[in-house]
Amino acid sequence: MRDRAASIEAENSLTEANFSQFHDFFYRKTGITFDSSKRYFVAKRLARRMQVTGHTRFNSYFSFMRLEPSQIEFQALVNEMTVNETYFFREKHQFQCLVDSILPEISARRPRQPITIWSMPCATGEEPYSVALYLMEYWPGLAQHDVSLLASDIDTNVLKAAREGYFNDRSLQYVPPELIRRHFKPSGPGRHRINPSNREVVDFAQVNLLSPPPRFRRRDIDVVFCRNLLIYFDQKAQRQAVENLADALRPGGFVLLGHSESMSRISDLFEVRRFPDGIVYQKPFEDQ
Repeated sequence: MRDRAASIEAENSLTEANFSQFHDFFYRKTGITFDSSKRYFVAKRLARRMQVTGHTRFNSYFSFMRLEPSQIEFQALVNEMTVNETYFFREKHQFQCLVDSILPEISARRPRQPITIWSMPCATGEEPYSVALYLMEYWPGLAQHDVSLLASDIDTNVLKAAREGYFNDRSLQYVPPELIRRHFKPSGPGRHRINPSNREVVDFAQVNLLSPPPRFRRRDIDVVFCRNLLIYFDQKAQRQAVENLADALRPGGFVLLGHSESMSRISDLFEVRRFPDGIVYQKPFEDQ
């Protein structure tokens, strides 16, 4: 009862001014924005962190979180505020487009050269592992190319889960049974773990797209899966994110967005490409 009362008090302590203060801080740090309709969502998650850290008032928690030298609590708050629901082969047509259209075009342009694919935000790993499975099962060109799979997220908790590679039946509901048998091992009722050989092909790292660390400030990416991230940014942050994507891609590289996202509304740095299995965005070649 005491814990519940503390939680209610913490939720009620988030005034409109507090919400605005938190919103501005979180936006500056992550690029993620919450409009007023998300105030209850924010209050609930702030209340959880306040309860864990022993704070019953927003102002004391906010000061503690911002000034903590290790920034461990800030990362815990980021983990609390981000939503990471996904499953294998989500928007399957895009994976089909990858193996049927995008990779053959890249392979023809750069035969037998290394190819790098980046999945972000990768959440608990369903998307990058889906890419790996599609390449192994459906792309004959894999034998002729050294393919690197990068995966990143801002949430350290989901990255830990992704590296461990445990998934429930819901995450695997669209994976054909024969692929589950080949690439996963049972790990309990309704639970499966992806095989070590599959886990080892994906390089996971914590990355904030708005300020990527030096190792991800690169210019050799061929394909980026950046689905359902830009919808959490305002226009300014979207433009910055898209500029960083363009900078990371090779000339002629591709970006795949979520079905509700459109690059043309954000930036003119990419050209629209229409393939049989989907619409994607391509960075122009330097001589264009």
